[in-house]
Amino acid sequence: MRLVNHERNAIDLRTTPVHLGLGSRANAVEGFAWDPEVLQAYSAAVAADGAEGRMVAIFDGDGPGDHWERHPAGDELVVCLTGSVTVTRDVGGVPDRVVLGPGEATVNPAGTWHAVDMAGPASILTVTAGLGTDHRPRTDALPTEHVGAPGPQAS
Repeated sequence: MRLVNHERNAIDLRTTPVHLGLGSRANAVEGFAWDPEVLQAYSAAVAADGAEGRMVAIFDGDGPGDHWERHPAGDELVVCLTGSVTVTRDVGGVPDRVVLGPGEATVNPAGTWHAVDMAGPASILTVTAGLGTDHRPRTDALPTEHVGAPGPQAS
């Protein structure tokens, strides 16, 4: 995993997220993967950006999400690109659902547990404060009913 400065080629946000950092920098994250070692390397590489750093990525899917997550360091923007998605937030133990169609967006407030379900094939773009993100398996209706391990932490 490495941050690429001044990428001149097209960037596929489905495979290569972009990190938005301090000083209005935008760096492609080459060799990114959702694996603990790569996540740890990414966190170390962008640690100087602190809570202000953001990851921009596109996710494609079809069906219910398999995990809850929250981003303690900041808000997350979720934009529906294609299809239909439902973002479910745990607000004080009560599910709060927002249905998005193409071109619509919602903001998950910092620290709020949320999950995304896709009704048929769909794509979303996310702008996420990744520092300290937590994940929990989605085995119950709300994350407050789980005990899970936190996600990768920035150094």
